[in-house]
Amino acid sequence: MARVPAVSFGGELVNQQQSGRIAGIDYGTVRIGIALAELEVGIAGPYENYNRRSEAHDAEYFKHLAESERLTRFVVGLPVHLDGHESQKSREARSFGQWLGELTGLPVDYFDERFTSAEAEKILGDAQLTKKKRRARLDQLAAQIMLSAYLEAGAQSQQSPGDIE
Repeated sequence: MARVPAVSFGGELVNQQQSGRIAGIDYGTVRIGIALAELEVGIAGPYENYNRRSEAHDAEYFKHLAESERLTRFVVGLPVHLDGHESQKSREARSFGQWLGELTGLPVDYFDERFTSAEAEKILGDAQLTKKKRRARLDQLAAQIMLSAYLEAGAQSQQSPGDIE
């Protein structure tokens, strides 16, 4: 099994074996894109889009997701500005991540998701799908792109992503 010498969880560096299943979250107020990855394999794949209904329904969904998929952590995408400053949406994503962690008892990492939706739109456009089919896949593909970047970066949280330069 691969080892990561120091991984940041909640800002604290700890030695951690890279194992388990993780979920990447492309946060949205209406729809949440979800991707899954096995840390041992290091490959993320789209899972589904979840259409939010109410806090109670959302809680039931994410508890079930964590249990049924045997998740060991969540990675929530942070939509930050090009200069690295947080946006209103990134503050909402952090709030959602905190809620998710409290709800499931699982650790939550945050990772820069700049350009993931644009990249997902380009990929889906190149696939020549109908607008309806592109929209149905967009958020989960954006979550997959973000989760893949997280894995490529050594599965390390980005508490403050920083300037694009």
